[in-house]
This record gives sequence, structure tokens and C-alpha cells, in this order.
Amino acid sequence: MQSILSRAGTIAVLVSVLAGPMPVQAAEVPLGLDEAVEIAIAAEEPSLLRFDASAGAFEERAIADSELPDPMVRGTLLNFPTDTFSDNQEPMTQYQLGLRQEFPAGDTLAVRGERRRAEAEIERARKELVRRQILFDVRTGWFDLFYLENARATVGKSRAALEDLARALRSSFASGGMNGRDVLRVQLEQALIDDRLAALAQDEEKARARLARYLGAAANRPVPEGLPPLLLPTAAAQPERALTSHPAVKVDDAVLATKQAEIELAEEAYKPSWALDAGYGYRAGERADFATIGVTLSIPLFTGDRQDRRLSAAKQDSGAARLDRAARLRDLERDHARALADWQRLEERIALYSEAVNAHARETREASLTAYAGGTADFPELVRSQLAELDTELTYLNLQRERAKAWAKLVYLAGDPS
Repeated sequence: MQSILSRAGTIAVLVSVLAGPMPVQAAEVPLGLDEAVEIAIAAEEPSLLRFDASAGAFEERAIADSELPDPMVRGTLLNFPTDTFSDNQEPMTQYQLGLRQEFPAGDTLAVRGERRRAEAEIERARKELVRRQILFDVRTGWFDLFYLENARATVGKSRAALEDLARALRSSFASGGMNGRDVLRVQLEQALIDDRLAALAQDEEKARARLARYLGAAANRPVPEGLPPLLLPTAAAQPERALTSHPAVKVDDAVLATKQAEIELAEEAYKPSWALDAGYGYRAGERADFATIGVTLSIPLFTGDRQDRRLSAAKQDSGAARLDRAARLRDLERDHARALADWQRLEERIALYSEAVNAHARETREASLTAYAGGTADFPELVRSQLAELDTELTYLNLQRERAKAWAKLVYLAGDPS
């Protein structure tokens, strides 16, 4: 009888702990997912600002590279006699002043400007790519915090229940109603749960440190207990257009534009470049002054080992860049298919846990309590049922996190949800 009463007392304590609400403590305002994203967007992130500076530099170079070369001025003392050093002794003695302006071949200047502007577009596309990656990191980091905070609360609740159970068992053991093995088993489970709590706390600190990179002090705030509604991007069902607009593909498009400009530059090299020369010669005395004007023209006759090679190299570079783009698009399509499959299958698993697994774990734990109180179940079975319910709850939380991360990946690939 004393053993049964001890069991009943222990069960009553455990049931009251498991059924009771978690204590509510004053805390900071929870950090929602949308707010975290807004903070990351509004932050003056150096890794983004540097792309603006780099793009601006290329725009400046585009203007400079589109301009003609600086004209050259030439001053000459021509046919000056060395016997008398008189400027009016010889009729051909002159003081000459000349001006030379070079003109690159064909549309070389315009193509150079186009190439620099394409390089500026590469930097802008890279900025958008890094921005998407930052938002992806913030979202996944927030989902990690959601899991870790809720997991710690769940494990802490189970730890409190085991602590009350251990207290009741120690009292029962002291009165001779329980054996020492049960007390040791509870102490072992307490130690294992303490280790689990420590591991969760460690992971949470690391997750907050990663978020602090983009959120600053806001990363130390708690997150809400529940996930916000997660709507798939409208492009998720037909991702072809969305993926071709992905910043990584835009980077490749801009690289292709620079390669095309290099092809055009190589083609312009087949055209002659030319220069205009003008001069004025002053002669001393009553002699007439001289005016000079001339044109210099390059003649690209031997193109086999210069222009032809450069054009071939430019075309091969462009082909390689085109293949890089095709490979990138295939990688994005693969990643999208994986993320969409994860989303769909995790939805099914979450529904299974919500509708069946969680309820079965709870019912199993309650049945073990009843059986233990009635003397038809041993203490290890009671502990196993308690831990099985804990593992079920943690698995359910992790499934929610993984589904949310799959959503974040789809948003990263297909664009923000609409």
C-alpha cells in the first residue's frame, strides 16, 4: 500500500508539472521575422556599399575611356645654322609649333565605354546577389533562433518535471517505497537533459552572433513563439522566368556583355586608326611663314598573328562565359527543385505530427503514468514515454524550422513572396 501511495504521489506531482503553464517573465519585445528583414535592409552594410562605390568607379572610367586621347603639342627649331646661330641667315630656318590629335580605329572609343558600363552592371548585379544572400542568412538565422528558443523552453519544461519527479522519488526512497535504481535513472536523465540544454544554449549564442552581423543589438531580442505565415513566391510553380532574373544570372549576363564588347573591340582593330597633324613655321626677316597639315593612317595588313588571334581569343572567352551562365542556371533549377520538394514533403510530415504523432506520444505518456500508478508498468517505461514525448516535440519543432528554411531558399531563388 505504501508503495502504491508513493507512486500516486509521484504521479500527481509529475502530472501537475506537465499540465501547468510555463511561467511568464518580462522580456523585450519579440523580434519578428519581417522586422529582422527590415533591419537588415536598412542597415548600411559595408559589403553592399562597396559595390556602389565600385560601380561608380566603372561609370567614371566609361566616360574617360570614351574620350579622345589628349592632343600633343610639338615645338621645333628647324634648320638652325650652327656657324652663326642667326635665325635669318638661312631661308629654311624656322621656329615650328605643331599639334597632333590621334583618333582610335572605328568605334573603339564608344565600345570601350560600353565595356566599362557593362562592368558597372556586374557590380550592381553582385550587390543584389549579396543582398539576397544576406536576407537568406537573416531568415534562416531567425528560424534557427525560433527553433532553439522553443526547444530550450520544451526541454526546460521536461527538466522541471524530472526535477519534481526526482524529489518525489528521493522522498519515497527514504521511506523505503522505491528502489535506488529508479533514483539513479532519474538523475542520469537529468544530467543528459542538462547537457542537451547546454548544447541548445551554445547553439543559440552562435545563432545570435551570426545574426548580430546584420542586425546589431536586435539579435539579442527573443523571437515569437510561433512562426509567421509563410507564403510561397508566385513564381515557385513556374520558376523559369524568375530564375533567369536571379542576380547570379544577371551577373553572368553582364559578364557576357563585357565579353561581347571585347569582341567588338577586337573587330575594330581591323580598321585603320589615324592622326591629324597641323603645324606653323615662323621664319625671321621678310620671309613668308610656313603652314603644315597632314594625316597619319595605320594600315592593318598583317592581321594573322595579332588581330585574328585577339578576335579568336575574345570569342572563346565569350563562349566560356555563355557556358558558365548555362551551368549557373542549371544549378539554380536544381536547387529550386530540391527546395520545393523539401517544402512539400515537410508540409506532409508536419501535418502527420500535428494530427497523429504528437497526440500518440502524449497518449503514450499518459498511459504510462496510469500504468505506473496501477503497478503494471515499471519506472524505466515511465521515463521512456516522457523522453519519447520530448523527442517528438523537438522533432516537430525541427520540422517547422526545416520547412521554413526551405521557404527561405525558395524566396532566395524565385524572389520575394507576393
